[in-house]
Amino acid sequence: MTDTIEKLERLDKKRSKEHKEKEILRSSITLKILRANRAANEPAHYDTIEVPVQRSTTVLDALLWAKGYKDHSIGIRYSCRMASCGSCGMKINGIPRLACYTKVSELSGDTITCEPLSNFPHIRDLVTDFSQFFEHHKNMQPYIQNENADIKDPAKLSEFMQSPEDVDKFLQFSYCIKCGCCYAACPTVAMDTKFPGPQALAQMYRYFADTRDTAVEKRMEIVDDRHGLFRCHFAGSCSSVCPKGVDPALGIQLLRGHMLGYSSNEKKIAELKERLKK
Repeated sequence: MTDTIEKLERLDKKRSKEHKEKEILRSSITLKILRANRAANEPAHYDTIEVPVQRSTTVLDALLWAKGYKDHSIGIRYSCRMASCGSCGMKINGIPRLACYTKVSELSGDTITCEPLSNFPHIRDLVTDFSQFFEHHKNMQPYIQNENADIKDPAKLSEFMQSPEDVDKFLQFSYCIKCGCCYAACPTVAMDTKFPGPQALAQMYRYFADTRDTAVEKRMEIVDDRHGLFRCHFAGSCSSVCPKGVDPALGIQLLRGHMLGYSSNEKKIAELKERLKK
């Protein structure tokens, strides 16, 4: 677990250094926003709005300024504004990103193009439908499956024993915030809507690698079909756009290794700690 935390800290420091080196300070920028209301069958078009910015202004800040002071009808989804909820995912200058995590000063040019995420049904403006995305996630059964995990008798309440090394195997993949950026960047998802996508498959590995989970064969059966694990072409675009450093491409490859027998299929199962008697 310590190794994973150190890796993420190094990643954050590297990103901060790169961001400072690439900063471009301006007093204003032009937002080019894709507008369309699919329910009303409106043709898609772009609106341009000039927005004042500061060094700390994020793309989400700029969009909310445009919505508050120029055009109240701009459709946008957001919530936490701190890169934790994943709600503000969109294509910014053609790349899937979180609007609240992308500073204007990090982007080149005087025009920032904001578009809805690819591979999702379009609802309106920058808002997309995540129903299918979450259905794929649900199909992976993203929860611990272990008969001892259900507390049927409080008198037998105990805990699973996991070493730091056990936790380190899945911790990185548990940081997923389901923003959909990897799903939007995946070329296989664009061709096959039945393909679960990098987010779902990475979460499958997250629970497969967890020593508290015992549903090994069941999980392998879920992803072992013509639209499953082996539909991934390993383009790696999912990992390059992930804002949390999850690296879903790695999770898919590790899961594939277990499926093919390259990795040991003898999974370690966590033991229950004996409850101390009073």
